[in-house]
Amino acid sequence: MFGSDPLDALVIPDETTVEEHDLVTDGDVLVGGQSTVEFGVRGVNVVAGERVRFGGDIEAEGDCRLDMWCEVDGNVLVGKDAYLGERVKVDGRLVVGGDLDIGDDVNIEEGFEANGWIVIRNPMPTVVFFMAYLAHLLQLGEEEEAKELADELTAEEEHPPVRIPRSAHVSDDAWRVSTPAEIGDDCRLHGNIRAREIEVGENNNLFGSLRAQGDVHVGPETKVHGDVTTRGGDVVVDEGALVLGDVSGDNVEIREGATVDGSIRATGEMRLASDVRREPE
Repeated sequence: MFGSDPLDALVIPDETTVEEHDLVTDGDVLVGGQSTVEFGVRGVNVVAGERVRFGGDIEAEGDCRLDMWCEVDGNVLVGKDAYLGERVKVDGRLVVGGDLDIGDDVNIEEGFEANGWIVIRNPMPTVVFFMAYLAHLLQLGEEEEAKELADELTAEEEHPPVRIPRSAHVSDDAWRVSTPAEIGDDCRLHGNIRAREIEVGENNNLFGSLRAQGDVHVGPETKVHGDVTTRGGDVVVDEGALVLGDVSGDNVEIREGATVDGSIRATGEMRLASDVRREPE
């Protein structure tokens, strides 16, 4: 983990895939405010800060919470409860399996249905809600329940969430963030990844290039359909990885069994295993 803020990095957990313009994960999806996600998302719980735009459908097995001014270019299908803040716009239909908490001036083009209670008000932002509830429990002297809530919020999850930082731009063409990026294992992603630094796990298939300001690490057996470059950091390509483009950085290390189809450039030290296959420069 890069820091204590849960949205201080782009984090793609294990086995995340992009399928036919949808981001699919077995866990939650958390999106920081003022971000653009140009495809749909499918996960357990979907939470977005204010002024987030989604370019496709949202499908949440659990809850969905969209803060004020969010836009969804498609349908919103929610298995449990939904919370829509002020001036949220949904171009399709909203279907909620549980309760619906909805703010003022919400625009749902094709109508909505909910199987539970419908409350029209302005739901408070997600983080504010949890903090207010925690403070309320402490005021009532319910210290044990407050501790359980805090433990639940900070507990390690079976399926960690996809985390997209504030002001990110995510599409089939590129994933652009101003933070570090961390990609787990067994992922299949489309788009060039642009981040401060990039850490990639093993056995991934990435249809795009990796470009960072700092260090880049490509994990074992990962395939990168593009270049791996950095402006001011080091590059490590691990055992059995395949890079179909060029590799360049300050210091470059290509480990045993790795393959680089393009050229390899280093302004500093270059370390190549004896069996590295690469094209001559």
